[in-house]
Amino acid sequence: MNFDFDEEINRHETPALKWQHNGPGLHGLFPGAVADMDFKAPPMVLAAMQARLEHGVFGYETQPEGLLPALLAWLESRHGWRAEPGQILRAPNVLNAMAMAITTFTRPGDGLIVQPPVFFDFYDMARENRRKIITNPLIGKNGHYRMDFEDLEAKAADPAARALLLCNPHNPVGRVWSAGELRHLGDICAAHNVLVISDEIHGGLTFQGHPYTPFASLGKTYAKNSITSLSPAKLFNLASCSSAFTVVPDTTRRAALQAANSALTVNKNNAFASVAMQAAYETGGPWLDAALAYIEENAALVVDMLAPTRAKAHLNQGTFLMWIDFRALGLSAEALHGFLREKANMQLTRGAAFGLGGEGFARLNIACPRPRLKRALDQLVTALAAN
Repeated sequence: MNFDFDEEINRHETPALKWQHNGPGLHGLFPGAVADMDFKAPPMVLAAMQARLEHGVFGYETQPEGLLPALLAWLESRHGWRAEPGQILRAPNVLNAMAMAITTFTRPGDGLIVQPPVFFDFYDMARENRRKIITNPLIGKNGHYRMDFEDLEAKAADPAARALLLCNPHNPVGRVWSAGELRHLGDICAAHNVLVISDEIHGGLTFQGHPYTPFASLGKTYAKNSITSLSPAKLFNLASCSSAFTVVPDTTRRAALQAANSALTVNKNNAFASVAMQAAYETGGPWLDAALAYIEENAALVVDMLAPTRAKAHLNQGTFLMWIDFRALGLSAEALHGFLREKANMQLTRGAAFGLGGEGFARLNIACPRPRLKRALDQLVTALAAN
């Protein structure tokens, strides 16, 4: 099947956060901050949603019978994970599921281990729920990042540490953690009774040679000490019309989380989300494969165009987010943000927002038509040469 990822779609026709994010008078900036795609959702998903719309009745609904089997078949066929249907709960979104896990299984003042630079909402969830942040910084060298297991052992041994927020694959550095790395992390956490709460919303957005390993697929021991949050939102560009799934293999924890869900009445189904997700899992494979190939070529373009400049990019292993190193410019976080907006006409996410190790970096979203990305990179290269 052929898909036109070069198509330019006017997202100003909708209240798209990614495009409204620039603010008044700044619509000329390249929108590379908010993490969604500028591609239409898969055609079969659109067709399924259109058919549901034409039905015309939108009363209260239960979960469609085919949704959970579609998810389970996807996880097994694409990632070798035989998840059990009875272990899966619904949630409005991945961050909601993670926040509920945090509030259900830890107490105010407890420590949450994070691995910076990491998705900024992890910090917000900890602070807003009065949890202590314990940092286990990644080790970066020549654009490649790895976990610091020696430091993790020490941090997990802290009696205050009750859970670790895992980002798998990792946002923003684009690492796709290997099974060996995840086992090592899992062994440390299990030894110190630290629960692994895993954000796997980017699971499946990986490039050639870097397979995604769901943490809970490593075996029963690892699964029992984990809570996994996942969604098709990123994979199929359905962020505003999808929900999420929470996989909780441990029976006691699942009952506790289900009770928390019930207490907050997080149990309603959205007709369009259900239809979109089922169609995506059942028919979206070819579209995702094509989108990944296109995005990987976009990543190569970024690396090639920035190679002669003082800004450096390295091929990420997954996600449609690239971690750009601007440290050679010697600019403060505020000055770098101003340079990118005012000189390069780009709106990127500040690296400092991702915590330790983010200073001097910026995150670039490359899930957009290649001609637009090329124009933006031309502007950046010119600005770098003139700086």
